[in-house]
Amino acid sequence: MIYKKKSSEGYQSIPYIIALSSAMLFLYYGLLKSAFLIMSINSIGCAIEIAYLIFYLIYAPPKEKNFTMKLLLVNVGAIGLVLFITKCVIKGPKQLTAVGWTCLAYNVAPFAAPLSIVRRVIKTKSVEFMPFSLSLFLTLSATAWFLYGLFVKDLFIATPNVLGFAFGVAQMILYFIYKGNKSNETNTKQQGQQCKEVSLISSVEQKDDIMDMKVIADKKPTESNDNNV
Repeated sequence: MIYKKKSSEGYQSIPYIIALSSAMLFLYYGLLKSAFLIMSINSIGCAIEIAYLIFYLIYAPPKEKNFTMKLLLVNVGAIGLVLFITKCVIKGPKQLTAVGWTCLAYNVAPFAAPLSIVRRVIKTKSVEFMPFSLSLFLTLSATAWFLYGLFVKDLFIATPNVLGFAFGVAQMILYFIYKGNKSNETNTKQQGQQCKEVSLISSVEQKDDIMDMKVIADKKPTESNDNNV
């Protein structure tokens, strides 16, 4: 949608940044655990989120670009700190446990991040900035990871995806409730554009009237002179 509109207006970078950070942490967790499935899927996840952020930064206004870059630096710094602590401070089996708890906490964030969009949907009574496909795949992804976590008996993966499933279902319900509505913001913009067009037309008509009056005024002295002759 951002690429299609050539604008990031109405969209936020926070969900993409948090999802990228979560994928990076789980990639590290997969490396420590030597779990190929976790490593491969989260490698793809990192690539996708980076692509999203690149498109966002290309089409975002300067203020949003600065905010996104600062948030990215904070998240990269946080991940660097986790890597440093788990590599240099924590040793042995506790290393995997520490990274697992960090991943669990961070994995809740991508599911909670869209809450700002949910709030906006309720406020504007429109799903313009909450695509159904995003909510659907969020729910499917959470379900798949929950089942995988249960299968391999990994609570660090299974636990946060319970919340992911709940958030995803809630978003889909909201989508069907407000599906046919246009946002107040869109209506306001359309009304503003219409007012501008009306003002422009009125201005042009006024200028035409003034020009016609000048032409008539210029003709009158000429006609008077002709009559005198």
